Amino acid sequence: MRHARRRIVRRAARLAAVGGLLLGGTMVTRAVAGEPPGPSAAPRTLAQTASGAGAGLVARLGGDRTAGHWVDADGRPVVAVTDGSTAEAVRRAGATAKEVRHSMTELRSAAATLRSAPRVPGTAWALDYRSNEVVVRGDRTVSGADWSRLTGVAEGIGGFVRMERTEGVFTTRLNGAEPILSTAGRCSAGFNVTDGTSDFILTAGHCGPTGSVWFGDGKGDRRIGRTVAGSFPGDDFSLVEYAGGKAGDAADVVAVGGGKGVRITGTGEPAVGQRVFRSGSTSGLREGRVTALDATVNYPEGTVTGLIETDVCAEPGDSGGPMFSEGVALGVTSGGSGDCAKGGTTFFQPLPEAMAALGVRLVVSGRDGAAAGTSAPPATGAAGAGASGAGASAPATGAGGTPLLARLTDRRNVGPGLLVVAGSLVALVATRWIRTEQDRKAYRRQYSATWN
Repeated sequence: MRHARRRIVRRAARLAAVGGLLLGGTMVTRAVAGEPPGPSAAPRTLAQTASGAGAGLVARLGGDRTAGHWVDADGRPVVAVTDGSTAEAVRRAGATAKEVRHSMTELRSAAATLRSAPRVPGTAWALDYRSNEVVVRGDRTVSGADWSRLTGVAEGIGGFVRMERTEGVFTTRLNGAEPILSTAGRCSAGFNVTDGTSDFILTAGHCGPTGSVWFGDGKGDRRIGRTVAGSFPGDDFSLVEYAGGKAGDAADVVAVGGGKGVRITGTGEPAVGQRVFRSGSTSGLREGRVTALDATVNYPEGTVTGLIETDVCAEPGDSGGPMFSEGVALGVTSGGSGDCAKGGTTFFQPLPEAMAALGVRLVVSGRDGAAAGTSAPPATGAAGAGASGAGASAPATGAGGTPLLARLTDRRNVGPGLLVVAGSLVALVATRWIRTEQDRKAYRRQYSATWN
């Protein structure tokens, strides 16, 4: 009986030592692997590199010789050019050249003419670089007479203005439910930004005027903050100051549903053809591609210009939600047509323009000083994360505190983890030594008894 108890004790000690090794190893490897980049770490992605190369060529060669740039299916930069010599310059720079008839100057002049025409709610237009056209769309609310008048304006511009009817209605994506609520209705939290003193949520401008008070937690019983600045129509962005002044834990993480999130590492400009992701409180995480830039939308509430056009779907309540790609923040949801059952078109307010106008900068991975115990409101409803290209996965913190995985990934756990590993090794060696000594004594007793 005594020997059986000893065996049980030894076995329990070995299991505890092995468990300590596993726990300590997890703490160290998770903390090292999960350590976010420092504030100076600039995100580098294939899409950003291609977009930057194309944008640089367009800026250098000018709007009279080029007509925009995009990223092809292989992730390489393509530049639209108007003559052979410009095409040769683009190819020498390592990009693909596509010769087109109309320059960027002509495309922008056409868009300006459309903007100067009488406003027709329910219409939108954007510069389609790949087709070298200005595409004008009208939803089902546009009357036949208004559509005919706008078609006459387009015909007067030239054959590179394409008129299309679209299903659904171009609306701002506002709704009267949760998770961030005001008297104006429901929106989605966008990105966390700061002016160096206070933290804010950057969301859509049509969500509510200055002075709007926002609540969260689904039931609307926890005050998040108040809208302190914004612009709509014309632009579509606003700034909600946190009630406590700080965004709190996981301020650099965009929630994508299911307790998961994507860590945001910087901000950038999108490129036509780029794969992007959008997260919203109604429809969760969705993906698509940028289809056009410099879009104008005539909402019933007013006209907004300079938007990003995508084929990502959105639904009421998704307004203000973040759009990003590979961990890079690109914009916040403005509005669109269609839904996530049939698909549609969604427009986004570019983030750099909004931040410059508001005098704020993005809260990104590696920022110190977030107030502990205050969590940023979730930006989405339930949706699966992990779509390739969205960005680095990270746990989304809720009001209940930091998840266990987040605690294990804390870089401050490297030292304690090493101590746990060392202690477990000592315990494992000690149990092995004790067992060896006990076996040696047992053998001596048996030997003595045998030979007397």
